[in-house]
Amino acid sequence: MSEDLLVDINAARFVAAVFFVVAILVALAFYFVMRFMGRSGGKWRAQRLASALARSVAGPGAFFLFTLGTMVGLLFWPDIVEWHPEIGVAGTILLVFLGAKALKNLVSALLNWYAVNVAPETPSILDDTMVPMLSRVASVVIWGLAVLVVLDMLDVSISPLLGGLGITGLAVAVGLQPTLNNFFSGAYVLSEGIVSVGDYIEVHGGPAGYVESFGWRSTKIRTWLHNFVIIPNSVMSSSIVINYSRPDPKMNVLIYCGVSYDSDLDYVNKVALEVANETIDANEEEVSPQVPWFGFERFGDSNIDFWIFLQATDRVGSFIVTNDLIKRLHARFREEGIEINYPVRKLVYGDGMPSVTPPRQVGV
Repeated sequence: MSEDLLVDINAARFVAAVFFVVAILVALAFYFVMRFMGRSGGKWRAQRLASALARSVAGPGAFFLFTLGTMVGLLFWPDIVEWHPEIGVAGTILLVFLGAKALKNLVSALLNWYAVNVAPETPSILDDTMVPMLSRVASVVIWGLAVLVVLDMLDVSISPLLGGLGITGLAVAVGLQPTLNNFFSGAYVLSEGIVSVGDYIEVHGGPAGYVESFGWRSTKIRTWLHNFVIIPNSVMSSSIVINYSRPDPKMNVLIYCGVSYDSDLDYVNKVALEVANETIDANEEEVSPQVPWFGFERFGDSNIDFWIFLQATDRVGSFIVTNDLIKRLHARFREEGIEINYPVRKLVYGDGMPSVTPPRQVGV
């Protein structure tokens, strides 16, 4: 071996060793700088976001720099020239996966930051529900693209694979049509922002209860019997839903009753309002500042019908207030001698026969 060739080999070894050392130093410096930035935090949202992103790329970024420097150093090492093609391919594959890992961490950190700092302040719960799902979908997409890039580098034709994935995706989409329908229906319900966790709702022709959670396929509500009812989101989006908690949890209570035609209507009015005010004072579920309303409505078949209007704090309170008002009104009417008639029918006979009013009875 000539002396000039030996000098060139030693120079190449020196350059390779320099790349090894520089790769280690740069990787360590990058790691510790990112970790320091990640610990610093800050009181501003932008500072917290920068800290979260720095923490997410500290590990993968350091390994990426170390792998890059090591690969370049090995490619300069003169004693393994025959292995340079394999080293280049292996190093590039490792760099692709490390880059995918760093990108996945960045996306996850960004979405998590949004879920913690922004989503709780938005009026809709769509982002609270969709962010975890978007994070999982982004991870699958990033890793899938990385695998396709690696396969292409290994001279594996991905065209048949993409065609097969297209046909398979179409078949899966057809098979998952009900699931996809529920998914998009759930996104529609959440984006409307008219139903939130904790609201008391009633589905037309279906169950009623408190909303416990929204999922990508169904909505869970808790009924009066403390049982969970799982409603597909497609049903929620296509049904009439009454939300008793929006726009205000206060619930109007309207009681209908009637008194005999022989009653003193002014006195009935006075007694009914007194009972309504007693009900307000006796129930925490009643909205006390609300003044009760009373009004006669119509001449009924057996009674002069009237209504009493109160307001409860919420849907549950409306049941309590209704129950108490009916009991108090019935007891007070009996005490005052105010009569609530049973259904009565007057029979009129032809051919000069006298009219006869049959005895009062329940039902006709």
